[in-house]
Amino acid sequence: MKLSARNQFAGTVAKVTEGAVNGIVSLDVNGTAVSACITMSSIKELGLVPGKKACAVIKASEVMIGLGDHLPMSARNQFPGKVVSLQKGAVNAIVKVEVLGGNVISASITNASAEELGLAEGSKVLAIVKASSVMVAVD
Repeated sequence: MKLSARNQFAGTVAKVTEGAVNGIVSLDVNGTAVSACITMSSIKELGLVPGKKACAVIKASEVMIGLGDHLPMSARNQFPGKVVSLQKGAVNAIVKVEVLGGNVISASITNASAEELGLAEGSKVLAIVKASSVMVAVD
């Protein structure tokens, strides 16, 4: 299957925390934990158990960029890294950040935000993703 989502990270289910309606699936992606909050019915239908191969899928528009190594906030996924490319369009910019054990995560942010943060190639940043914005795929 091919997807339009720019960020697709292969990993292994490390842990599943079950709830009444939703659960948290923690994937190990090159030694980095990626948390996804998905429905319990999806967890069961996909057969997500520790050790199963799975893929974390994140749309670039769901990735926030911040400065620092860790920010106090409710978003579970905070990945420190460095900007490897910054491509500005008319309104938005695509920021590519090397994180996750060498993987690159893409973020779509406004040009104004990129300028306010002073982003450039080599900038140290934090890619931030809410667990509810992470989809999980299996073969």
